[in-house]
Amino acid sequence: MRRITNTAKFLNTVLSPFTKARQDPDKASRAWYESVDKLVESTGYSIDDDQAFVDDFDFLLRCFASTPGLTPIGWKGQLDGAVSRLENRLRVRQLHRDNPAIRDEVIERPVFVVGLPRTATSLTHKILARSDGHRGPLLWELQYTSLDLDEVERHRRIKSIQRQLDATFKFSPAFDIIHPVRIDQPEESLALLPHTYFHLSCALMEDYREWLTQRDLTEDYQYLKEALQVLQHGRQPQRWILKYPGHVADLDVIFRTFPDATIVWTHRDPMTVMGSFCSLVETLGGLHVKDIDRHHIGRMWLDVLSESVNEGRRHRPNAPRGGIIDVGYHQLVSDPQNYVPELYRKLGANWTREDSNKLDRLTDRPIRDRRHEYDIFRYGLEPQQIEKAFQDYLPLVHQVNG
Repeated sequence: MRRITNTAKFLNTVLSPFTKARQDPDKASRAWYESVDKLVESTGYSIDDDQAFVDDFDFLLRCFASTPGLTPIGWKGQLDGAVSRLENRLRVRQLHRDNPAIRDEVIERPVFVVGLPRTATSLTHKILARSDGHRGPLLWELQYTSLDLDEVERHRRIKSIQRQLDATFKFSPAFDIIHPVRIDQPEESLALLPHTYFHLSCALMEDYREWLTQRDLTEDYQYLKEALQVLQHGRQPQRWILKYPGHVADLDVIFRTFPDATIVWTHRDPMTVMGSFCSLVETLGGLHVKDIDRHHIGRMWLDVLSESVNEGRRHRPNAPRGGIIDVGYHQLVSDPQNYVPELYRKLGANWTREDSNKLDRLTDRPIRDRRHEYDIFRYGLEPQQIEKAFQDYLPLVHQVNG
């Protein structure tokens, strides 16, 4: 399984003289604020109400620029990504100002699929989002959030975002094996939320990690709500199906922002989770950092993931009655035709023959999706470490999975 191609290595060499800002936090900061000025000039959007959003990304990009061995591809991807996220944010805010009725859109009974990564959150998300009356935001919609577009403009936007995705697969074919992503399919909320642990998957930034632990996420989830209101306005309202494993640490904020939300929490043995997820981080990190410290990956992500699930467990007792539905990984993948209809019943959703047919297609995994090989020892982890980190969570995992 090739994680990084020779094409990526060649391009890093070619771009190196032109991306020196990646090696200096102050130069990175100047590059960011210059990019913000150009964006405001070209779009006419105002940043008056979003200066904190801008400054937060300045901190993130400074952290990236402080990372030893940051590659030109990694730096350019992060800078371009920050500009894209800001432009999307400003567009959403402007649409709300221009169309006050958007604020009246009711996001009713949304579903948040959460859990440790590699616990079938993606499969669960796709199953739920494909039903009539349900809707999962598509990747291109999360990156270009707008009111309904005409066919020509929609095609242009999708094509532009598809080129970016194609570049990722060209540089790292393994990423498409470990975590397939498609432009026209429901995707994770992290594509819209500005600051998540996703950035730590690209580079192991301890300062950014500490900053995240202190961050008030209220504004982030309010922005998520505003974006969903934009996507819903002028269209037939449907039940939103959202997904991001990291949501598990944010249950308190989710229920404050979406009081009638339902959490679907997937569970799997952390021993399997850790090896699989560290392999994903190694692949993504290889696009951003020249030399990967696999043992650092293991140490950091064992802490991050165990802390994340413990935060979820801490807030779990405060959830509304019936607000959390547990899903066992093994039950879901081994007997979906019996298990999924029961999940629908708990959600108060209708299960149809068409849903059953779609389920067969979704759970018939192609052979290429089974080529992902990994083990915990590659990342300096021992079974005893993982058991200790998740010891209070393991009884729930075993209970749910039978």
